[in-house]
Amino acid sequence: MRIIVCIKQVPDTMEVQIDPETGTLQREGIEAVVNPLDMYAIEEGIRLKEEHGGTVIALSMGPPQAENALREALALGCDEAFLLSDRAFAGADTWATSYTLARAIKKIGDYDLIVCGLKTTDGDTAQVGPGLAEELGIPHVSYVGKIVDVTGATAKLNRPIEESYEVVEAPLPCLITVTKEINVPRLPSFRRKMQARKMEVVVWGVSDLTGEKSRFGLEGSATRVIKVFPPPPRPGGEMLSGDATSQAETLIRKLRERHMI
Repeated sequence: MRIIVCIKQVPDTMEVQIDPETGTLQREGIEAVVNPLDMYAIEEGIRLKEEHGGTVIALSMGPPQAENALREALALGCDEAFLLSDRAFAGADTWATSYTLARAIKKIGDYDLIVCGLKTTDGDTAQVGPGLAEELGIPHVSYVGKIVDVTGATAKLNRPIEESYEVVEAPLPCLITVTKEINVPRLPSFRRKMQARKMEVVVWGVSDLTGEKSRFGLEGSATRVIKVFPPPPRPGGEMLSGDATSQAETLIRKLRERHMI
């Protein structure tokens, strides 16, 4: 099998700053890690390789320091790594990110399965996985909690719903987004860490990809962050005094004054 795992490097803190002009995250000087849910995607890709054989390719888009995230993926057991890094990609929303990743995957070539984490901690939209599948024209299954089987040209998957789960079959190639219930990510061995330092991380810029240049980065984004601000503080509540009957009468009166009943 040829498995592509899409990962992202995210800030390792909630104390992030927003660029007031672009509305994008300021990542300089902030410690970064592999997006936590992407660790489950990496682990699942490696488990499938161990069971069925094949190759696991890690793919990420970000600034040059995102190479560290890809080296961590290599240390965990991925075989190849590609980084999409160019100032032309900066400021991309989920729409432009999906398009850029799709152009890179088309250049990488044949694949059987694409695995993504459900969402990222910095964006929290869960849109890139489905958007990427749409750009590639392949089926996708989100919220996958278990890969039951991959046989021939079909993947059988479990999706948790309420207090049960549903079984879904999807033709290959397809894309899935996984939840943290799917596995327990491993830790890299010292030997793999040392090997990962020497492995190549291929870096592609906008000139290496085909497609419409106007669809990359901030220019190709369908959405823009206009303003970022905290929600206004909630006003203090009002305590009702008196016995239960008078409290009930007061509450009903106030609800009627506000046309809530």
